[in-house]
Amino acid sequence: MEADTEEASAPAPEEEASAPAAALLGSVLSLGVTPVFAPQMCELYRLQAAVLRRRRQRELMERERRRRQYLRRRRAFLLSSIAAALSLLSTTSRPVWVRDRGPGQNLWATAEAFDDEEWKAQFRVSRSTFDFLLELIGPAIKRRKTNYRVPIEPGRRLAITLWWLARSGEYRSIADMFGVGIATVCNIVRQVACAIVERLFHRFVSLPSGPRLDDTLQAFKDRCYPQCAGAVGGTHIPIAPPRENPDHYINRSGWHSVILQAVVDHNVCFTDVYAGWPGSSSSATVLCSSDLYLKAEDRPDGYLFPRERSLLSDGVEIPVHLIGDASFPLKPWLMKGYSEEQQLSPEQRRFSYTVSSARSVVDAAFTRLKGRWRCLLKKSDIDISMMPRIVAACCVLHNICEIRGDGFLPEWNVDMAPSGTYLRQPDTEAYAGDTYCTAEVIRDTITYNLLTILQY
Repeated sequence: MEADTEEASAPAPEEEASAPAAALLGSVLSLGVTPVFAPQMCELYRLQAAVLRRRRQRELMERERRRRQYLRRRRAFLLSSIAAALSLLSTTSRPVWVRDRGPGQNLWATAEAFDDEEWKAQFRVSRSTFDFLLELIGPAIKRRKTNYRVPIEPGRRLAITLWWLARSGEYRSIADMFGVGIATVCNIVRQVACAIVERLFHRFVSLPSGPRLDDTLQAFKDRCYPQCAGAVGGTHIPIAPPRENPDHYINRSGWHSVILQAVVDHNVCFTDVYAGWPGSSSSATVLCSSDLYLKAEDRPDGYLFPRERSLLSDGVEIPVHLIGDASFPLKPWLMKGYSEEQQLSPEQRRFSYTVSSARSVVDAAFTRLKGRWRCLLKKSDIDISMMPRIVAACCVLHNICEIRGDGFLPEWNVDMAPSGTYLRQPDTEAYAGDTYCTAEVIRDTITYNLLTILQY
């Protein structure tokens, strides 16, 4: 028993080893620590020492990071200062920056000497119309002068674009004519077309209203059709087969195209343009996806034009409306002729003929549009996503020329008709979804009271 007591009271080896360290630590810190707490004191000391070491390491790393950051900033400041000093000493011209294209600048260099006839033959617009366009979009297509090169002036940018729209020639030949790079021609055409659409579209392409609507109604009334604010139609624009879903763009004639749907007024100007749908789409599908359709159908009364302009005949309200061909659906705001498959009365045949005669403005507008801007007659290699803007830009330019009296030359119609079946416009497919509705009542009322309505 006494032996067990002695063994229990004997200190452990760790305690014996840590006792001198604890005693030393206690003497240094002037603490009266008994050997029993030696392990705890040592562990606390180690932990505090580790914390201090880690804190010291972090401080050293942070100091090194700040030093490197300071060196980087100083180096950048010195380099920018040297570059600024050299830019002040050097000139803006460089001995070699672009390839010398002296022979290719002949066309634009001699353009100032063109007479009005030659200018219009080259750019498809008169010189006054060219200057008018340049004034409108010049700030948007002007580029800033830098220390590296002098930018291409806005006039040459507009001339390059008009040349390409009028001929859709190869970029290489246009680059040689105007003394620029091939890629530069491609970029300029896109930039100027976008500027035309963004700055001029809503100014020159809009449905008639106010006095314009009065003039349009009277003009179509003179064509023996009442209450008409324009004619809607569609045409196919050739494109190169796109990479994605090329089969969707094959039309009924077997070639790739996008569809241009447009509303045309009595002056052969476009008042609404919607382009870009694949050539395999029907006219009704394109119409139902257009803003024109949404504008009419979303209104509570279902009228596209002000209702107060409507006429009353035999108790039937006849609104101001558009006219279309058989491929469009019949709506209160969109009239069309009777189907030839039915047994038609003389009055119905007269109505169909009158509608067809009044909507001839659509064919005339498309003929002038494609005759002046022949890029819409050929398969261009421009990206499919850019085609709607190219088509819209051509429509805007067409309207500007018509409004300013910039006449369409007869020779521009030469070779417009496709040879054989190549790029021949697809035949229209009659819309078969019409049912008896309010639009039928309106059409019948106009049909059997046409002469009376024209006298209003």
